[in-house]
Amino acid sequence: MANREQVVAVRKNGDGDIVGLKLSSGQVVGYKEAQQMAKNDQIENVNVFRGRDGDEHLRSNPDGREDNNLDNLPGF
Repeated sequence: MANREQVVAVRKNGDGDIVGLKLSSGQVVGYKEAQQMAKNDQIENVNVFRGRDGDEHLRSNPDGREDNNLDNLPGF
């Protein structure tokens, strides 16, 4: 898909968990919606994995950089 989105900012809840993501188009999506978009290859540089807790989680693709990790993106 040529027009894949990029995550530019994240919204966290009081526990520091990411609950929303802002995309390069300006669209804001919830965490579950972002997971589905990642599975559909609609968002660049992120993937979905199953954690030890059995739940699916969203993470940035490993590239040796810390600044583009989802947790390190600016808030909105």
